[in-house]
Amino acid sequence: MTERTSPGGGDLPASLEAAWGLRERPAKGPKPGLSLERIVAAAVAVAASDGLAAVSMGRVAQEVGASTMSLYRYVSAKDELYVLMQEAAVGPPEPLSALEAGAGWREALTEWASAQRDRFHANLWVLRIPIGGPPATPNSLAWWEQGLQALADSGLGEGDKISVILLVSNFVRSEALLMGDLAAAVTTRGVAPEDVVASNERTLRRLVDPERHPGISRLLESGVMSEPDDPDYEFVFGLERLLDGVEVLIRRTSGDVKSA
Repeated sequence: MTERTSPGGGDLPASLEAAWGLRERPAKGPKPGLSLERIVAAAVAVAASDGLAAVSMGRVAQEVGASTMSLYRYVSAKDELYVLMQEAAVGPPEPLSALEAGAGWREALTEWASAQRDRFHANLWVLRIPIGGPPATPNSLAWWEQGLQALADSGLGEGDKISVILLVSNFVRSEALLMGDLAAAVTTRGVAPEDVVASNERTLRRLVDPERHPGISRLLESGVMSEPDDPDYEFVFGLERLLDGVEVLIRRTSGDVKSA
């Protein structure tokens, strides 16, 4: 397979060359009807149905009706396939309505984070892909750019802007992964979410000693653990608190608030 270099003349890893379309098609021997797009789509379907761990070159070859070796004419390794799967599944961001309406940075960044969360919840297996470096694929750069645009009029320096983007992105990933794992556990147990909550509360009441665990005891006695569960509450609460901190940073940057 003939390799090309990036537009700027520097060498790119194979996965990024494939993601940016900087690699030529196989010169000879491709299976009729086989394409990089079809391979990636089959891999995404396997991950969606059976999880990321089920994705292998052999399994994907079986899904597309080709030999394993024929896939290597299009994809150099499974790590490269992972990159392309994430690109296809997450996709590019939709325009931010907050930016189009001229809203402030907080509204825009909230919409941006919520959109990321929706994509992750639709493709939870993506969160199992190891992070090998900063965003460098077309769609990941598009998300990064959109986040920075949300902060364009915030008054923050460029270094602080990217730090805020990383902070919010890490929160979104962590929350989506946690909620996804909890939902999967409920599904595996085959019971209703409210029954799981009630069971967990009963277990805690049996285990918690008021003298050793006074904080947890007060929590149980408050009754909050018996309240109906809002699947979005923790996300909204956490994001709001993060953005409260960003707002303080912006005010300090502008001189409105003195540093402690």
